Amino acid sequence: MLLELAVGDAYGAGFEYVSAERVLRDNDLSCYVEHPRPLLAPGSYTDDTQMSLAVAEAMLSGEPWTPQLLARYFVATFRRDPRKGYSRRFQALLEQVETGEEFLERINPNSDRSGAAMRAPPLGLLPSSGQVIERCTIQAELTHRTVDGVNSAVAAALMTHFLVHDIGPKEELGAFLESQVPGQWAKPWVGEVGQKGWMSVRAAVTAVLAHDTLADILRACVAYGGDVDTVAAIALAAAACSGYVEQNIPAHLVEALENGVFGRDYIVALDARLMALAADSRSR
Repeated sequence: MLLELAVGDAYGAGFEYVSAERVLRDNDLSCYVEHPRPLLAPGSYTDDTQMSLAVAEAMLSGEPWTPQLLARYFVATFRRDPRKGYSRRFQALLEQVETGEEFLERINPNSDRSGAAMRAPPLGLLPSSGQVIERCTIQAELTHRTVDGVNSAVAAALMTHFLVHDIGPKEELGAFLESQVPGQWAKPWVGEVGQKGWMSVRAAVTAVLAHDTLADILRACVAYGGDVDTVAAIALAAAACSGYVEQNIPAHLVEALENGVFGRDYIVALDARLMALAADSRSR
């Protein structure tokens, strides 16, 4: 799931808030495209993936699930591999702090944007919806202590949870989410996706419900326009866990994903550890 999340994020990054004409012309999955205002080289992932890696690593640590743990991983993951792509204020904070304690002292946790939702999918691997909701709420409130910020993050995590644990047919995903967390998650999303977390999650749910292959889901996520890297990251992470979705993400996109110290090979290895942890939890 982490690999697919990263590919969706990196592919979508080239199309974030570009013109509809650019999306229509270039959204064919043939390659990673350069953004008109490039912050990262084509094939590079953004904050969506980096923060998801931090959450996954915190899960694998086995330590008590606390704000202190998460803050430590958020800071450490950024400092070992600084990159552009975060919101301006959050990037400035990460560049200035050196410890999780400093992060907690200085963070303004009142955002309702998509940051908590974009990093939530790994938590969907937990064995029960109750655990997903509890742990995802803790991670969301660290930076997004608003009703919409928390609910969108919980919905993103439960989206993965529903598909990886095969709770029901894919077409019941929206109804399941509405039974667990407030929001119109089953209502089809139409039009450009803005910066609010609930927008990205609704759009991701719509794409997964409407398509049965990873390639079609990725194209559909980008076709919305707007904050499409976040939509694609959430949707592909969840769909990668579904037996109802053909796993046909283009091999050339996987091969062209950045592969530095914390790139593709690192993500694949971390992915394997995370899925093994999930399998072990289910067997207990």
